[in-house]
Amino acid sequence: MLTYILRRLALIIPTIFGILTVSFVVIQFVPGGPVERMIAQLQGHGGDVASRFSGGNGDFSSGAASANTTAQLTGQSSQYRGAQGLDPEFIKELEALYGFDKPAIERFWIMIKNYLHFDLGNSYYRDVGVLDLVLEKMPVSISLGLWSTLIIYLISIPLGIRKAVKDGQSFDVWSSAVIFIGYAIPSFLFAILLIILFAGGRYFDLFPLRGLVSDDWDVFPWWKQILDYLWHMTLPIIAMVISGFAGLTMLTKNSFLDEIGKQYVLTARAKGLSEHQVLYGHVFRNAMLIVIAGFPAAFMHIFFTGSLLIEVVFSLDGLGLLGYESILSRDYPVVLGTLYIYALIGLVVTLIRDIVYVCVDPRINFDSQNI
Repeated sequence: MLTYILRRLALIIPTIFGILTVSFVVIQFVPGGPVERMIAQLQGHGGDVASRFSGGNGDFSSGAASANTTAQLTGQSSQYRGAQGLDPEFIKELEALYGFDKPAIERFWIMIKNYLHFDLGNSYYRDVGVLDLVLEKMPVSISLGLWSTLIIYLISIPLGIRKAVKDGQSFDVWSSAVIFIGYAIPSFLFAILLIILFAGGRYFDLFPLRGLVSDDWDVFPWWKQILDYLWHMTLPIIAMVISGFAGLTMLTKNSFLDEIGKQYVLTARAKGLSEHQVLYGHVFRNAMLIVIAGFPAAFMHIFFTGSLLIEVVFSLDGLGLLGYESILSRDYPVVLGTLYIYALIGLVVTLIRDIVYVCVDPRINFDSQNI
C-alpha cells in the first residue's frame, strides 16, 4: 500500500500540470480579458482612469487624439476591441499592469514556477494575494462542504440499508416518496423557503440571515462561539442536506440489495447467523465499496459547486462565490489559483478514498496492480 501511495503522490504533479496547462490555454482564447475591461472603462470614464496612467498631467486626451490621427493615417488597429484611438504606449502600460507584456509561454512557465511554492500571484481587482484570498474564503466552504457531506452520509447510509431490508414494504414506499420530493426541490429554493419560515422572512425570526458568525463573535466565551457558529450554519446546512441525500440513499439501497441476493449471504444465513451479523458482518463491506467510490465526486460537488447558490442566498462569502465572481470579472490569477487548490484537494480526496477502500475490504491490494 505504501508503494501505491507514493506512486499516486508522484502522479499528482503531472496531473496538476495538465489541468493548469489546459486551463491556461483556454483562458488565452476567452474574450473580454482584463485589458479589454479596462479599455471599456476608459471609454466610459476616460478622464478619471486616464489621469491615473498619464501621471496626472492631464495630457492623455491629446495623446489619445494624436494616436487616433496616427491610426487613421497609417491604418493600424489594436488587437483589443475598442482600443482604437488610445495611445499605444498607454495600451502597453495596461498590458504590463496585468502581466500581458510577456509572451504567453513565458507567462505560463512563470506561473508554474510560482505555483510550485504556492505563490498564486495577486488578484487584478482586489488588493490582496490570491492565496490569502483563498484562505480567507476557505472557512465558509469547509463549513458548508464538511458538515453537509458528514450529515448526508450519516443519514443516507443507515436509511439506504433500512430501505434495502424493507424493500417493497410500506417504509420503503413512503420514504422513497419523501426522498424524491426532497430531491426534486432545488437547494436554493429550499433555502429561500427556510428564510421565509425561520429567518424573519414572514413567520419566525429564529436564525440569522447572513454571515458565518456574529459581528461580536470574538468577544464571546468559547462555548458561546460554538453555539453562535452552529446557529449561523443551521439553515444553510439543512438546505444543502435536503437536496443532497437522495442519490446516496438510493445508491446505498441498490448496492445492498445486489449483495443480499448473492450466494454467500444465503450460506451465512444457512449457518445460523443472525440478520444483523449477516448484514453488517458480511454484506456491509462489499456493499459500501460502490458508496466509497462515489465519495470524491460527491464531496467535490458539495464542497465547491453545490454551495455556490447557498452562499449567495445566505450571504456567505466562500470559495464558490469567489470563483464565480472571478470568472465573470476575468480575474485570471484568482481563477487559476482557485482551480489549482480545487485540483489538489480533489486528488488528495481521491487518494484518501483508495486508502479507505483497503480499510473497508482488506482483500483489495493496490500494490499488486499496475496503477
